[in-house]
Amino acid sequence: MKIILLNDVKGIGKKGEIKNVSDGYARNFLLPKKIAMEATEGNIKLRKSQIELENKRKAEEAKKASETAKKLSNITVNIVAKTGENGKLFGSITAKDIAEKLNEQTGIDVDKKKIVLPEPIKEAGKYEVEVKIYPEISGKLTVEVVEG
Repeated sequence: MKIILLNDVKGIGKKGEIKNVSDGYARNFLLPKKIAMEATEGNIKLRKSQIELENKRKAEEAKKASETAKKLSNITVNIVAKTGENGKLFGSITAKDIAEKLNEQTGIDVDKKKIVLPEPIKEAGKYEVEVKIYPEISGKLTVEVVEG
């Protein structure tokens, strides 16, 4: 029986693929659990239109992400922190702090998990921070930590 997979199935295939499986496996396991649907002409056309819509949506998201990456390259986030001797900070500046200040100063909302900091910032100065906005699209952001 020909089926269209609605989810990834180990040993069978990935979501959206059309596969040939035994009738019993399809009727007794895949179809009742809604892991797959029968590959009729109507279902194949429906799946193709869903894939087209999904590709358009992904292309729009990628376009927005690249625009955001360009905006980030021109932005400097200023963070005022208490410092001790030699410009050392009391505490540290984390990705969460950078995300909050970026949203506060520019209105651009970036998830703290997308800001790549090898280690927290512990000294005053200028730092270049990578922000992974979308898969394979990232931007550079300048963070300036000032004594306050």
